[in-house]
Amino acid sequence: MPPPPEAAGRVRRFSRPVRWVHRATAALMLTCVATAACLYVPQLAELVGRRHLVVTLHEWSGLLIPVPLLAGLSARSLRADLGRLNRFGPHDRQWLRAVRRRDHRPASRPAGKFNAGQKLYAAWIAGAVLVMAGTGLLMWFTGLAPLMWRTGATFVHDWLALAIGVVLGGHIAMALADPEARRGMRTGSVERRWARREHPLWREPG
Repeated sequence: MPPPPEAAGRVRRFSRPVRWVHRATAALMLTCVATAACLYVPQLAELVGRRHLVVTLHEWSGLLIPVPLLAGLSARSLRADLGRLNRFGPHDRQWLRAVRRRDHRPASRPAGKFNAGQKLYAAWIAGAVLVMAGTGLLMWFTGLAPLMWRTGATFVHDWLALAIGVVLGGHIAMALADPEARRGMRTGSVERRWARREHPLWREPG
């Protein structure tokens, strides 16, 4: 039997429900972004073809994005992490000031389980998903609103989709630059040294 994470100098960071919610949401989000690219980029549209199937995948993946989170709310660990993401403190403002000054010293960027950048990303992407769902429904069900509203919804949907693609690209790039953070989301545990360096205010479980 393998030793527990703590015995190997590791600490539990994410529970299994949190990891599954993240994976399912990421899969739906990437499907939504990929199908959107196939619909709006002529070269991709010509390469992929089958526009009706791509539209169907795009619509349903977009509608299903909130489902993993809603299903995961039954897990106490997920609710606890959402509570941490929703709280800003003085250390978060200090973290943001250090980012603006490009101060990379660990001491200048205090963070709990989630740093201020992760909290802002979570809040922004949650709001963006709600706006995309609302505008997408107006575009899908044409009888819900007059033409002027649908035109505005299309404008917001298209430009917000581009912003989401850029932000997601940044999120993925930062994850690729931090193998231990990826390992934490993949396996649930991280090195204790990494946790103390990157998230010094996080009270480790146990």
